[in-house]
Amino acid sequence: MTIADVVAARTGHDENVAASDGPRAGRPKRRTFTAEYKLRILGEYEKAESPRERAALLRREGIYTSTISEWRRTRDAAATAAIPESRPGRPARAAADAENERLRKENEKLAAGLARTKAALEVVGKAHALCATRGRTRLSELADWRVDRCRSAA
Repeated sequence: MTIADVVAARTGHDENVAASDGPRAGRPKRRTFTAEYKLRILGEYEKAESPRERAALLRREGIYTSTISEWRRTRDAAATAAIPESRPGRPARAAADAENERLRKENEKLAAGLARTKAALEVVGKAHALCATRGRTRLSELADWRVDRCRSAA
């Protein structure tokens, strides 16, 4: 900040003064700069041919060389961030592929359960058919018939 800015801030002639109440009353606010302003100042600074021209620009704008360095780092980091780097390791599966895999496993599980159910129904159906051919309609009657048959065979 220039001395003129500090004087203006103390007298309240500009809008860069903190709120009138509170512990920081009367102290200057931290300045904020837009991206366009930063790029414009960086361009002017880099176009300046002599250190005197650069120093004059810094004095005129009320900024330091460290600010210019920080803005350069930010600009360069933003330029390199636009280029995506390939990450090591296996590429991540797409969400659709993961969902397809989950559904395939669920389908296999359900198909195995269905096969077990069909096998159980087939056994029950055969037992029922056997009971019906012998004139018995209940499994308990079938069990009694087997016990009777075993006794007679012995």
